[in-house]
Amino acid sequence: MSHTATSPKVRRSSGASGVRAPQDDIAPQHWQGGAIDCATCEHAPLRGLPDKQGCEPGYACLQDIYARRIDRFFRWHTDLADAQTAHPYFEVRAIAARYVSVFRLNALVTDPDETVRLQVALRLPVTQLARLASDPHREVRIRVAQRLTPAELASLKNDPDYGVRELVALRLPLAILPTMANDPDRAVRKRVAQRLTMPALLRMTDDAEPEVRRIVAERLPVPLLSCLARDVDWRVRWDVAQRADAAVLNTLRDDPEPEVRVVVQARLSASITPIGVAHG
Repeated sequence: MSHTATSPKVRRSSGASGVRAPQDDIAPQHWQGGAIDCATCEHAPLRGLPDKQGCEPGYACLQDIYARRIDRFFRWHTDLADAQTAHPYFEVRAIAARYVSVFRLNALVTDPDETVRLQVALRLPVTQLARLASDPHREVRIRVAQRLTPAELASLKNDPDYGVRELVALRLPLAILPTMANDPDRAVRKRVAQRLTMPALLRMTDDAEPEVRRIVAERLPVPLLSCLARDVDWRVRWDVAQRADAAVLNTLRDDPEPEVRVVVQARLSASITPIGVAHG
């Protein structure tokens, strides 16, 4: 879409070709507060050089409090990131972690700020990710769960955070997945029920949550649906009626729930003979 005369005005550096930040953008400010003093900065010699060679307060600056300007500085000077893994400002360390050599990431694995460790979790070689599997921050462990190989995920299946365990349930090898069928969180068990194969799936027909049993009813082999035909929750019985064979449908003719009876009558009238098996 073309820009009109009402578009925000932008600052342009003299002699630079790139469009600068809008005039109403956050004013340059040192990460410790106050104005930025280029004279005290070790990168002062970069001032006035062209884009990707220089720096510019308010646009690309390592000393700014604004993360976007720090990131732009490192995009222009990737080679300077390795020297900033111990910078006192966490934003500088976190952004530097996106650009540092992979060999420097180890220095940030135990960084005191989770924002930094989160970036490390996104870049650390998979063979070293296990070092962050017990990180105190859930977001870091979630990233680890997203990247670990399925075979290594077992170390996180008892994680204290349900969000981490939910990711594990989505990726854990099927041979180990039944060990999560009794997870204390409903959302995790739903993920388990969506993936389990027989005979482990059958054991989840007595799950305490109707939402889990509904998933089981959608995936059980048709000949086994009779075990859920008398479920206490009418929604589970409704799901059973959608797939059941004639024998089970006949047991549901007088179901106390009208919605279930409607499905039963419609399917018996149509003489539907469903075929279904648990999905692998």
